[in-house]
Amino acid sequence: MVLLATIGFGPSAATAAADPFFWDQAGLEVGGYKKLPGDKELWAKLPGASTSTDDTEYKFELACHEGDNIVQACLPRVPDCDAGDDGMAVQWFWRSESLGFADWTANSRFGCVYASNPNEVLEQIADRILSEFRSLPIDAGRLTLQPSPHTLIRANTNVYAESEEQIHEIDLLGQNVVIEAIPQDYSWNYGDGTSLGPTSTPGGPLPQGRWGEQTATSHVYTSTGDFNVSLTTTFSGTYSVNGGPAIPIPGTGTFSAEPVTISVWRSVVNNFADNCLENPNGAGC
Repeated sequence: MVLLATIGFGPSAATAAADPFFWDQAGLEVGGYKKLPGDKELWAKLPGASTSTDDTEYKFELACHEGDNIVQACLPRVPDCDAGDDGMAVQWFWRSESLGFADWTANSRFGCVYASNPNEVLEQIADRILSEFRSLPIDAGRLTLQPSPHTLIRANTNVYAESEEQIHEIDLLGQNVVIEAIPQDYSWNYGDGTSLGPTSTPGGPLPQGRWGEQTATSHVYTSTGDFNVSLTTTFSGTYSVNGGPAIPIPGTGTFSAEPVTISVWRSVVNNFADNCLENPNGAGC
């Protein structure tokens, strides 16, 4: 198989039509690019693998051009070569003596050719993805306390988190990157100098009739006052580039929820001698 790079080009960018033997719909995938022969650093994914033999030759020409003239009717078929790297839209041709195609035969679809290895873009995204992940506006979840906004000293106050998986879409180095954030661990600061976590248990609600029971994430306050309870949630994640496979993000991100203020009260028990039925105005009535 021989590649003939018949034209050079200046900088632009690349996304190509979907085809097993062309650039994928998004313009980037891991691996599969060939360096074309010639003086320029040109990279392409070859079309027409089904016709590939030892003597098959390929070449490309600038899409929708006849000499110096642009063929207007052809333009709607041209892919938008815009994937954050130097590239241009081309039409591929092939020929093979052994298959009986001595003349150059046009492939029916267009593609894109890059001025540098597109895999380098993926490597750059991989280098930056963790910092981008940690800078996303990921919702740490809602922090709930039972009872609230008041609780009693030396009683169990149930504390739990409600957090969900989230999808964020960003543009990174000219590529469409979709990030899925998945809650993994939870940490609570109860505001009185004590904390819990990280733990994989988010806790959960109790019916009102069971408030005061101990749970995996509950807390007992030993002094009265107002305390700010805070939650931080650690997320793991995956990312995909231009609709490609999901790739694990090499690290985690920690995000904080809105704190909740709880007022801890003291319970007081008094004994009264009055019978409220006989003396409705008596002490304690």
